[in-house]
Amino acid sequence: MPNGNLRSPTDSLGGQFPLLLGSSATSNLADGIVKVALPLIAVQWTDSPVLVGGILAASTLPWLLFALPAGLLVDALDRRRAMMLANLLRASALALASISILVGEHSLWMLYATAFVLGSAETVHDTAAQSLLPSVVAPAALERANGRLSTAEVTTNGFAGPPLGGLLISVSAVLGVVIPAGLWIVALLALFALSVTPQARPVGPLRWRHELLGGIRFAWANTVLRTMAGMVALCNLATSAFLGSFVVYAVGPNSVLGATAFQYGLLMALAGVGSVLGALGAAKAASVMGRGRLLALSLLGMASFIGAPSIVPALSALTVTFLIGGAAVAVWNVVTVSFRQRITPDALLGRVNAIYRLLTWGTIPVGALLGGSIGSLVGLTELFALAAGAAIVSLVGLRWVNESSMAENELRA
Repeated sequence: MPNGNLRSPTDSLGGQFPLLLGSSATSNLADGIVKVALPLIAVQWTDSPVLVGGILAASTLPWLLFALPAGLLVDALDRRRAMMLANLLRASALALASISILVGEHSLWMLYATAFVLGSAETVHDTAAQSLLPSVVAPAALERANGRLSTAEVTTNGFAGPPLGGLLISVSAVLGVVIPAGLWIVALLALFALSVTPQARPVGPLRWRHELLGGIRFAWANTVLRTMAGMVALCNLATSAFLGSFVVYAVGPNSVLGATAFQYGLLMALAGVGSVLGALGAAKAASVMGRGRLLALSLLGMASFIGAPSIVPALSALTVTFLIGGAAVAVWNVVTVSFRQRITPDALLGRVNAIYRLLTWGTIPVGALLGGSIGSLVGLTELFALAAGAAIVSLVGLRWVNESSMAENELRA
């Protein structure tokens, strides 16, 4: 159970939250550096797009393989310590990679192994972080806390980390892995200073299959959680199908938009700006208009983001829709994650969060593959319209996901 002296009955974030926020920001900065640094190191050793693309595949594969087991571990172990161990593992993996680079061992397999270890540790760290938050702040403060954590993630992982990674690699490949290793140690130390009472652990031997099914059964039995899961999966499939093919539609002299690589990067950055604004404003917007209406607007924002190129193929118009799309995704995440944290028993929170993370990350490669296949058959404009239609279909879920049903679940929790 959470430590009572750490949680205010008001919406105060409390004195421990800055430590969790600082650790999250530092960890995400390291992650933002690495996701650029490892591919940049790889292109120094090979010019094969397939081999370089293997870095991304190796780093995301653990979400498909380990998301559910990670949730089970997070519920069975001290979550703060699990995050610390994950950061230590990531720092150690990069330390070994730096030694390999220093001795002149230019092995792509070493980079793949490093990326896989980092991704595996991430499944535990991120699931534990999302499950630890209700032990740090009051229930009424969850939207504000999730908003700040989301803002920190976008700012460090999306804005600051990638250019810093490029700068470090331009100086030295070793710096590109040593600096994030040091940042993960700093994140570990911030967690060490964090004071929370560990959640109750299972008594007796851990029955993996039984415990894992317990989390799945809880999420499936709750109408709101079950519907949210379907909405998340459908929207992520649509978004991934769109983003996976949009670069072909947008960039190059023969593309529809004829955008430059810089203009494409600017669109992505505008989506990041929208994410920051959406995360910061979600709590206030939910209190003013209600969560059900806010989620409806969020889904419509996602649909406009996806479908706009099929209606208005103009770069100037898309700067607005990308800003809206980033805000819509952030608002959805803040509201739904906060709700999930409120109603899920602490003993099951890791497993339930892992289910949603599996749906979030696991649908990305599936959606990208579907988008590429459908786009090659019917055309990209038609693909974007179909994907937007799929996002609009998710509005049906609001019949069961609304302010009334969410408030009722929170009262029963």
